[in-house]
Amino acid sequence: MKRYFFIIIFLVIAQIVSAQSEVTLKEESVVMPTYPEAPAEKSPIFFRNEAYQGASRHYYPLSMNDQYTNEKIEKAWKMVVLENEYIELGVSPEIGGKIYYATDKTNDYHFVYKNTVVKPSNIGMTGAWVSGGIEWSIPHHHRASTYRPSDYTTTVNDDGSKTIWVGEYEPRHGMRWTIGITMFPGKSYFKTEGRMYNSTPYTYTFLYWANVAAHTNENYQAIFPPSARVATYHSKTDFTHWPISTEVYRGSDFTEGVDISWWKNTKKSNSFFVHDLQEDFMGGYDHGKNAGTVHVGNHNIVKGAKLWQWGSGPRGQATEARLTENDGPYVEIMVGAFSDNQPDYSWIRPYEVKRWEQYWYPVKGIRGFKNANLNGAVNLEKENDNTIFLGYYSTQKVDNARVIMKNKYQVIFEKRIEISPDKPFSESIQIDGSFELTDLYTELVNEGNQEILVSYQPVKLDPVEELPEVWEGYPAPEELETVEELYLTGKRVELFYAPQHDEMDWYLEALKKDPGDSRTNTAVGNNYLKKGDYKTARKYFARAIQRLTNDYTRPATGEALYLQGVTLKALGLYKEAVDTLYRATWDYAWHSAAYLQLAQISVMNSDFENALEQVNESLWTNARNNRAIALKASILRKMGDFEGAVAILNTIKENDPLDFRINNEHYLVAKESGNIQKAEKLFASLEKEMRDFDENYLELAVGYIND
Repeated sequence: MKRYFFIIIFLVIAQIVSAQSEVTLKEESVVMPTYPEAPAEKSPIFFRNEAYQGASRHYYPLSMNDQYTNEKIEKAWKMVVLENEYIELGVSPEIGGKIYYATDKTNDYHFVYKNTVVKPSNIGMTGAWVSGGIEWSIPHHHRASTYRPSDYTTTVNDDGSKTIWVGEYEPRHGMRWTIGITMFPGKSYFKTEGRMYNSTPYTYTFLYWANVAAHTNENYQAIFPPSARVATYHSKTDFTHWPISTEVYRGSDFTEGVDISWWKNTKKSNSFFVHDLQEDFMGGYDHGKNAGTVHVGNHNIVKGAKLWQWGSGPRGQATEARLTENDGPYVEIMVGAFSDNQPDYSWIRPYEVKRWEQYWYPVKGIRGFKNANLNGAVNLEKENDNTIFLGYYSTQKVDNARVIMKNKYQVIFEKRIEISPDKPFSESIQIDGSFELTDLYTELVNEGNQEILVSYQPVKLDPVEELPEVWEGYPAPEELETVEELYLTGKRVELFYAPQHDEMDWYLEALKKDPGDSRTNTAVGNNYLKKGDYKTARKYFARAIQRLTNDYTRPATGEALYLQGVTLKALGLYKEAVDTLYRATWDYAWHSAAYLQLAQISVMNSDFENALEQVNESLWTNARNNRAIALKASILRKMGDFEGAVAILNTIKENDPLDFRINNEHYLVAKESGNIQKAEKLFASLEKEMRDFDENYLELAVGYIND
């Protein structure tokens, strides 16, 4: 009987622990005070040579939404909420899909700013923008649709985690972005998985930053890694020492030596980007509340770390007051992938996918942090001549942990502890005798598997004597002597969507010096191709190919051949297009994109066998290409291979559940294979996710037309 009694007790305890570690996901209707926008303009405005956040303000075919009714109402907003025993976050799909707030339940601290009023102001590219939360600034800063509803769906994962997916088809370029926001059982962090997909046959550029707002006050300090010694401004037009600035920086006089990591010390609005981030974390800390926010991401991909603030002076506070009512000022502790500045764009090739991961978690009870990873954060500070403050925060419960501190190779402090997100460790440790701070080393060890969870050793850094050179702007075409300089300057103008500049000015000047230059002719042809002037584009590509293949040479790059193939296809010259595209496939860089174009031509001719072979070749060098996956599924469906179609569709479903072409193919396969009940269920789900938004239906239709 005793044995059965203990088994029952064990099962009950296991169920309680399991329930405590469960992630819940729910959709709520949250009523918030709201200042409504007026109806958007009916006719979108073409480009007017305006600048926005350092780039050209292209927002057609989107319309301006920059007028307001000047009234306050109570409005119900949809909120999708994730929660476990430690943290809670809410995502607002009707406000750009942003994370609206994130809260540490152990101390009720909003480690991502929560704005309890929806009060838009004209800060976005098309107008309306609201402060707070985490905004997905993609493919430009404060993306044009930031205040508009986004697509969303949710998934439950095998490991007990749950994910909210948000995303959209970006109508200005025809690209797609998706963000998956995942919460895990028993962890105080949440993960975001970003995905930028160029679903077009053209090369574009994009920028991504997570715009993270945090509540601030006179006790708030932005925390960059200790190795961050230099900060820079937008476009790298100014530099300053960090954290102690001794310069006049963007109109603020810090020459007497000011610690600009503290919000209270920067009176005017300003931006501080880490110059050459070398570590995987950053964040901020409220020393008054002894709590803060940590971001973790692979700094080789998530290269951008930034502090932005309106300023603690009267003007900045007056501006912030227009964005909220009672929630106070905020700072932006922003992080960017494939970017370290704004504007700082990266190229994305036809059908290419860029992916990245980021994590955020609250931190408390350790007076700040000097190092952080997914296991937790550590702080080590000298309190006086012989006392060290040591603090550890853990993102999960560890029943049998050990804290160690060494002076050189000698263990001077060791303690076994239980640590968890609601029970951080901190202690002031007295050290006998003299010591150098850089001789100290500390680590938190999980005794269960002898894993070092997080560690830190102060490093002596040489002072930065000379700041980097600032960027002086674009030199005039006539000032550049070589074709290469003209070409590269034109590419930079194109890369950065430089306002008030036209890359063609530099390209055409280069062609004056060398009319046959292959790089420049390719760039000019690409310009006309994107505009739909196929005949003019063809002439420039032909000139580039002539130089590249001179003396019967096989070109080292297939870009001009690929683009000429796309042009010929658009002109209806399919035989010539096939010949040119096949030559482009000989270059690995253009192999996948060219084979997809060939497969599309074969489908147009109902040659499904050849199309299947070509799309398989395309996927061989780019298995992430949604368009190729969807096309292969369509081909297999047409050939009656329904199982094969489902198998290929499932390879992308988990990574991009908001791709409506993929979801529509699932529906068509079920319908055409006779599984009517499943087809009806899939159709209802697809219809809900497409949310009766015109652009989603246009994207779906155009995708089938092009294939």
